Amino acid sequence: MAGNLSGWARAYALVHRLCEFWALLGGLVLTLVVLVNAYSIFADLLFKTPFPGDFELTEMGVAIAAFTFLPYCQITGSNVTADLFTAGAGRRAIAVMSFLASLVALSFAGILLWRMSAGLIDYREYEEITGILSIPIWYGFVPALISLCLLALASFMTLVDVNDQHRRA
Repeated sequence: MAGNLSGWARAYALVHRLCEFWALLGGLVLTLVVLVNAYSIFADLLFKTPFPGDFELTEMGVAIAAFTFLPYCQITGSNVTADLFTAGAGRRAIAVMSFLASLVALSFAGILLWRMSAGLIDYREYEEITGILSIPIWYGFVPALISLCLLALASFMTLVDVNDQHRRA
């Protein structure tokens, strides 16, 4: 079946798989955060020695996980929508709103990519670290920037896809 797909369909499928894989990695990070927190709670209850810096890992891990889910939500159309606006709307109006939503997501990804890249450069330059575990802050920016690149790609793909659907409608 893959041989019958157009170049665009193959590219869309590849981006979809990348976003899916990236979201699964984010789920793994979130699972590890939960396990660290569970360990810290039980170690505190049983031995009065919680895991030092668990909140630092939680902050960084949850932020990373949240960013990893953004491209998947975009490519699968799983972002929050307001049915109030679309319940009585026709196909053309829904297509226009979907186009605008993809355009906003693409703009959002571009602006955040730009500013977070600057943040990464600053945090690397000034070598800021977390207080307890001494983890460089910029480490959290790397997966966030990868997520934003994937979000931009997914937004572009959905923008073109929605535009194509709108022309066919």
